Amino acid sequence: MRIARIIPKIEDKKNGSVDLTLLDPLLEKFKGKKGNLIPLLQGTQDLYGYIPRQAFEKISGATGIELSEMYGVATFYAQFRLHPAGKHIIKVCHGTACHVQNAKSITESLKEALKIADGETTPDGLFTLESVACLGCCSLAPVMMIGDETYGKLTGNEAVKIVKNIRIRENN
Repeated sequence: MRIARIIPKIEDKKNGSVDLTLLDPLLEKFKGKKGNLIPLLQGTQDLYGYIPRQAFEKISGATGIELSEMYGVATFYAQFRLHPAGKHIIKVCHGTACHVQNAKSITESLKEALKIADGETTPDGLFTLESVACLGCCSLAPVMMIGDETYGKLTGNEAVKIVKNIRIRENN
């Protein structure tokens, strides 16, 4: 289950600063606990929608964990983001069943329509496109998920139409 993104003013777009005071309760909760790195990174991402560099620095200062160790963990696990994600995350399944049913055409159509590469976010911050290993909906292959909504037996054109309808709803 994906946690809803927090949209309050946590980042000043002009100078890229982040409200680091939001981390204080999280740091207090895990202070001195063994194996606290992953829960700290998860909690930080829950707060900001990604893990800002300033948050890494604050966590390092509070825990003594080296920045290199934190970045090593954050880049190893696919769950962590180092850049802001879009309001709607489009996950296109590329597992075996979806691959055989031409999931590549869905990703390619979405990349072309959104004018972004896999893993990128549209300039308006509305969509992030991600290829994933499996969504567990093999009987619906090829599949994509947007938020909690699953769309199956898709073509590239159908996927683009779904995204366009979301954009229309968002702009109204």
